[in-house]
Amino acid sequence: MKKSVYALSIAALLGCGTFAQAPARGPAPAPTPACGPDLQMKNVSKDSRCFELRTYTVKEGAGNIDVLHARFREHTNMLFKKHGMTIVGFWQPVAKPDQLIYILAYKDAAARDKSWAAFQADPDWVKVRAEMAVTVSVDNVFMVATDYGPIK
Repeated sequence: MKKSVYALSIAALLGCGTFAQAPARGPAPAPTPACGPDLQMKNVSKDSRCFELRTYTVKEGAGNIDVLHARFREHTNMLFKKHGMTIVGFWQPVAKPDQLIYILAYKDAAARDKSWAAFQADPDWVKVRAEMAVTVSVDNVFMVATDYGPIK
């Protein structure tokens, strides 16, 4: 479900799908592909972490990008850190003001899945998600570092 050429371009510079961020839970996400150190791929660093590039697009009439930014600024980032997620960075596309793009890093795919499960179950997140509701479509791309790039 890697669909965003724009997202792949951002990835070159440094589980996929659409869901509504609301209290009700949808179908289980697709399993995280193999990602992280010792991945048997050409041109990939043997000590790479697992990187996840996420693009959120606020659905029209379903919230406000400013609320989404405030939610990350005031709550989500703290919870990401609490659950072992490494924040690489956040970006606001200049030509798409209804989007937020960010990258997280993990030791490997198993660490990613463990962190996200704990994050989703965290009572503070459940409360914040309900209080600062914004419905977004999400595109995520899993990546590993090249053997010649500066970020591992």
